[in-house]
Amino acid sequence: MTRFTIATFNVKNLIGPDREFYEFQSYTPEEYAWKEDWMAQQMFAMDADIVGFQEIFEEEALRAVIAESDRIGRESNDAVLPSKSKSYRKKVIFRKLGYRPYTDAALAFAPNANDLGQPGKRRPGLAILSRFGFVGEPEIIQDLATPVHIPFRELTGEDAGHYTLTRLSRPILKARIPVGAHVVHVYNCHLKSKLGEYLTPGGAAYAPEADLTRYDAVGRAMGALRAAVRRMAEAWVLRRAIVRDLQAGHPVMVLGDFNDGEHAVSSEIVAGEIPFRNYTWMLRHDARDYNDRYSAEDSVAISEAVQDHQLTSAESLFVRKSLRDMVYTAAFNGVYESLDQIFLSRHFHPDNDNRIGEMEYFSVFNDHLTDGSHAEAPYNKLASDHGQIMAHMKIGD
Repeated sequence: MTRFTIATFNVKNLIGPDREFYEFQSYTPEEYAWKEDWMAQQMFAMDADIVGFQEIFEEEALRAVIAESDRIGRESNDAVLPSKSKSYRKKVIFRKLGYRPYTDAALAFAPNANDLGQPGKRRPGLAILSRFGFVGEPEIIQDLATPVHIPFRELTGEDAGHYTLTRLSRPILKARIPVGAHVVHVYNCHLKSKLGEYLTPGGAAYAPEADLTRYDAVGRAMGALRAAVRRMAEAWVLRRAIVRDLQAGHPVMVLGDFNDGEHAVSSEIVAGEIPFRNYTWMLRHDARDYNDRYSAEDSVAISEAVQDHQLTSAESLFVRKSLRDMVYTAAFNGVYESLDQIFLSRHFHPDNDNRIGEMEYFSVFNDHLTDGSHAEAPYNKLASDHGQIMAHMKIGD
């Protein structure tokens, strides 16, 4: 068996110093140096084999963080790993203390198609780092060759128009990663945030809902609705790509910032349906009388079809093992929740007799998080307002 770790890391706005990313927001050289050091320390602590990064504005800045992590790691190795002359050098503890530099690792960066490089109006992309390299070129999903049209219909039967999606708010990055005897299809995503989408009238400088001195509760609620619809549409685009891989028999892992909890509709769209234990109680889709229900054979076939297309949250597998819910990756206004997820296809589910691997442990790096309403919250500007999560996996050779 090959053991490996896979993590997701929303870094919160990684860009070089004195470069305005959002309006009036930039890092001084000192702030940037602190952020780079903090990220490198987190990378060193995780020592993950595969990492999906979100909120990356510049590839060069990420490469600098990785290089700094390697420098810290090599210094640590020199200090804590005994030389071959030591009789105790093979103790198990030293395997855990050792850090593996990313010298030969592959890095794929997906810039945001919405980022035109204009100061104050930048848009972040994402990246995947892999010690195993990649099979073929990673793929970017953002501009849709065929727009997604989502039709609506009134409950009374009338046509209610449709929502059209031509471009995602941020790219989805897909990489094929060789691990053990398998090639795992890894998706890294950052779905639309919960920040409201407000429409700016022609000739106006800003949307009316943005003026908090004239607070428009109903208008801001409509902005939240628009953001939710976009997030769920982006989740469907991701789901469509995942299903293609699952139907082709490929093992799949999906990670990133979902901007929603595990049980939110957008996350459930990505993960797929959870099968019922028994479908024999359900009327058939073409029922002609009261007793026209699915047979026992139908029930087994339906359950298998649903499970074959289902993803499972690594967090939920961990909570099932630990018997206690202890995971959160974001904190704001007293609400602690998990917005960052790692989803695994059935190839890694412990209840699947035909699995090719499984998760052994799950790590959460969230000690740096401060509640957004807390006095220490500005610290999140330089660190990250997200925790990192990491799945410890094993897979067949």
